Amino acid sequence: MRRLVFVAFFLEVGLLLLVVPWSAFWDQNYFISAWPGLRPIITNDFVRGAVTGLGVVNLLGGLADLAGLFSIRQRHDAQ
Repeated sequence: MRRLVFVAFFLEVGLLLLVVPWSAFWDQNYFISAWPGLRPIITNDFVRGAVTGLGVVNLLGGLADLAGLFSIRQRHDAQ
């Protein structure tokens, strides 16, 4: 059960990191309003791409863990 919670967490974080950098929320967040000097860095497309890449890594990790969870269950049912 704990492993399934980790899978759900990784999938959720991966989807958020995949979508949020390209939404309007990314351009109007607390850090940009608190420190205006960060705006050129945070709104840079390369930074957005790097965050999206981390989201892809999280998604792949979650899917790999989910596949491992299903393979363990199939081996257990086959015995």
